[in-house]
Amino acid sequence: MAAEQICIHSAPWVVPVSRSIIADGGVAVSQGRIVAVGVLPQLRQQFPRARHIVHPAAAITPALINGHIHLELSHLAELAAAPLQTDFTGWISQLLELRDRLGAAGETAQRAAEQAAGQQYESGVSALADIGNTDVGRNAGGAFPGLLFAFKEYLGLAAFTLEKNLKRLEQEPAAALCSGHAPYSTHGRLLQQLKKRASSLDHVFPVHTAETAAEGLMLREGRGEMVDFVRTRGFWDGSFAPRGKGGSINYLHDLGVLDAHTLCVHAVHVSPEEIAIIAGEGVKICLCPGSNRFLRVGAAPVRRYLESGVLPALGTDSLASNPELSLWREMQMLAEAQPDLDPADIFAMATLGGAEALGLG
Repeated sequence: MAAEQICIHSAPWVVPVSRSIIADGGVAVSQGRIVAVGVLPQLRQQFPRARHIVHPAAAITPALINGHIHLELSHLAELAAAPLQTDFTGWISQLLELRDRLGAAGETAQRAAEQAAGQQYESGVSALADIGNTDVGRNAGGAFPGLLFAFKEYLGLAAFTLEKNLKRLEQEPAAALCSGHAPYSTHGRLLQQLKKRASSLDHVFPVHTAETAAEGLMLREGRGEMVDFVRTRGFWDGSFAPRGKGGSINYLHDLGVLDAHTLCVHAVHVSPEEIAIIAGEGVKICLCPGSNRFLRVGAAPVRRYLESGVLPALGTDSLASNPELSLWREMQMLAEAQPDLDPADIFAMATLGGAEALGLG
């Protein structure tokens, strides 16, 4: 490579995350790609003709990675503008009612999504894993100069929806990234086919997992708040067979959809046995502290994840369940809620954890 193309950015501190912090360090870049990281004198010696930009009183770090966001819900921000006054399924009902009133797509939804995407980039986020049921998030890519992974989400728990969804999935173009919503809302066979397709196309497979305790109660015993909600929506047709034991991770493991390319989002209500499964299969986890706090669904066992060798990613979720889409705020909330966590681990979640979860490690 021509030396003239190389630019060295230097600062009092360089924080690679994947290795030790470097004092008086620099990052050498060529045509948008990092070619070397190290102490500044060595970089200057290695690239004597490189352009040099100094960032005084600063630290150079990797960009942040948002492992879970719903850009298409950005126009529903009024839902999280005040403390929640209902339970989880009550919030879902409110979301559906508001979306029906304001529209799932359209100019207002698109403008809000683009604004949210732009704010993510301005706050230091270089990659987004966006989940949606419309093209709103995908079309917001022009407002986000980074990497936008737009996943099309499949739902349908009842048996009578299965064949229709499987046919839809067969017709998806290879370029489409497809995901399943959650164990409580997506038929097991559909989850299996979605995962099979993701594996064949070599892309990440995100799925909401163990966000609420009610999900586990439904999977084990076929009763509770979640079952009542699904029944009310007309999708509890008696075809779902409760497992009698275990939680969401056990359920997904039995379906055969857990591996190193599966991204379980939230993963709040998991047992030690399930954490062992996660670690053993190399499953990726994405935590959403802000959304979990707003929805009052509990806090993920972060310390146990780390002790098991699992570095979670961090996500903001949507403005419908989080008053502010900021990974800096997510890190702050983790630090406040669990002060025993090493700040370096928290920052690693927002950078390296997210990168590994999206195959960008």
